[in-house]
Amino acid sequence: MGLNGYHVPTPCSGVGVGGMHVGKPKPASFLSDLGREFSGYNTTKLGKDLMAGLTVAAVALPLALAFAVSSGQSAASGMITAIISGLVIAGLGGASYQISGPTGTMAMILIAVGAHHGIQGVLFATFLSGLVRLLAGVLRVGALVSYIPAPVVTGFTSGVAIIIAFGQIDPFFGVTSSGTQITQMIGSYIRDGFPIHPASVAFGLFVVLFMVFWPKKLNAKIHASLLSLIIALLVQMALNLPVAEVGTIPRTLVAADRLHLFSMPWRDFPALISPAISIAALGMVESLLCGTYASKMKNEKFNATRELYAQGVGNVLVPFFGGIPATAAIARTSVAIRAGQQTRLTSIIHSLALLLSMFLLGPFLSRIPLAALAGVLIVTAWRMNDWVAIRRIFRKRIKTSMAQFLVTMGATVLFDLTVAIFAGIAFSMVMFIIKSHKISIEIDPVTAELGVGAKKTKVVYIDGMLFFGSQNQLTQVTESLLANGVKRIIYSLRGVPSIDHSSINELADIVRLCRSQEVEVLVVGLQKPVRSLMERLDLIRLLGEQNIFSSAVIALESLTQSGS
Repeated sequence: MGLNGYHVPTPCSGVGVGGMHVGKPKPASFLSDLGREFSGYNTTKLGKDLMAGLTVAAVALPLALAFAVSSGQSAASGMITAIISGLVIAGLGGASYQISGPTGTMAMILIAVGAHHGIQGVLFATFLSGLVRLLAGVLRVGALVSYIPAPVVTGFTSGVAIIIAFGQIDPFFGVTSSGTQITQMIGSYIRDGFPIHPASVAFGLFVVLFMVFWPKKLNAKIHASLLSLIIALLVQMALNLPVAEVGTIPRTLVAADRLHLFSMPWRDFPALISPAISIAALGMVESLLCGTYASKMKNEKFNATRELYAQGVGNVLVPFFGGIPATAAIARTSVAIRAGQQTRLTSIIHSLALLLSMFLLGPFLSRIPLAALAGVLIVTAWRMNDWVAIRRIFRKRIKTSMAQFLVTMGATVLFDLTVAIFAGIAFSMVMFIIKSHKISIEIDPVTAELGVGAKKTKVVYIDGMLFFGSQNQLTQVTESLLANGVKRIIYSLRGVPSIDHSSINELADIVRLCRSQEVEVLVVGLQKPVRSLMERLDLIRLLGEQNIFSSAVIALESLTQSGS
């Protein structure tokens, strides 16, 4: 499974290929893409878009409410976010199928921002995150997602799932905690006690069990999350139990608590720029992963740069209506495609359906028990985990992948979410360097092939990347050969695909060391990138063209003919 409950293909195996396009979007290109998208559009396709839009709205409604409440914001802000982002981001997006809205990925960041800066701080951070995404579009960083290792994404997703699930303990059990971090919440439970509210547990447990055991065949017609909330709502309206409810949902698309253009809290900019970057980074990763995954489902190209622009515009606009950060959601996008989505009208119809629900069903939605929403998110969090990938990692005992997964998941739970991504990538780089520093070196004595009286000659075959992590290995081999009285060394670099500055410096030192002991040095089999850097750093000039050959065989033939 993956973000928001659906399987996500690993970035290293799909992002940047399989339909992702990274480039500078042009108005003419966008219009031509729209023309192709709506080519041959008719009432049949409109009917499919209509049904897909209504279906995804049924899925988005409980998630919009739940993710907003779990982020410490009002349920209305979640509805507003889903409506505005579904209209704006879909209209400008990098593909026809993306469905955007609030997600649980940013919950802990928004809770922390809200605790220190209030609702205006959350709205301003959302605005700033939109600007960051626009900048990312300008810099065309969409392809960078392809460099995130698969176990890092899996660990990050599992960490987010833990955060989401842990954030539901208060409403699920009807208790109250303090703090914004998991460790702080645990401390408050130990310090202040854990008085369970039976009615809240009953609502939450009912929703969890209902969603788990609801038949998959029926889920295609009506989603378990929506039906379970309807049942919980009816029970609460009938019994009026003393449990926390969603609260008033205003019948307006413009909330009272919203960002105002001429009174934005710029004084808080230094404190909010860091969480804004975190929100933007998380949104970019989730949106681009979603786009790549869905492009394979739909067999349609995905323009990553255009999607970043659309996400940026959407997140700049949504706080002025009172909404919170939005990103493309894999769960909603997958549901839309499976329901027969044809064009981006599906997202627009889904937004209009949510708008209609907000105006007509607001009084009823306000009575939904928070414990019921907590149940929805607990099941969603469980399904977010990519269990297939996790089982593969641990059953196959892939130590590097296990470490990447655990480090990223731990950092996600204990620290900032963006720090977790960078920690996972940094750890992966260190592990790569550790595994790559060993090069294969084989030595072949060829003196006899050169005839009687020839210099004692050895061919040193090198296989692997020569970089700072592999330094000194070649020097040690050379020193051993010199100690054994070798008078000519032929270094075969045919198996070296790349080399860095440090290794070229090491080779230069080896050449000088050999010549100081009157040992001849030849180099053969240079690949173009290796030779190019050697030329730029003057190693070719130090060696001399007469000592460079295309292969060891040609070098030996030349030495045989010269009788040396």
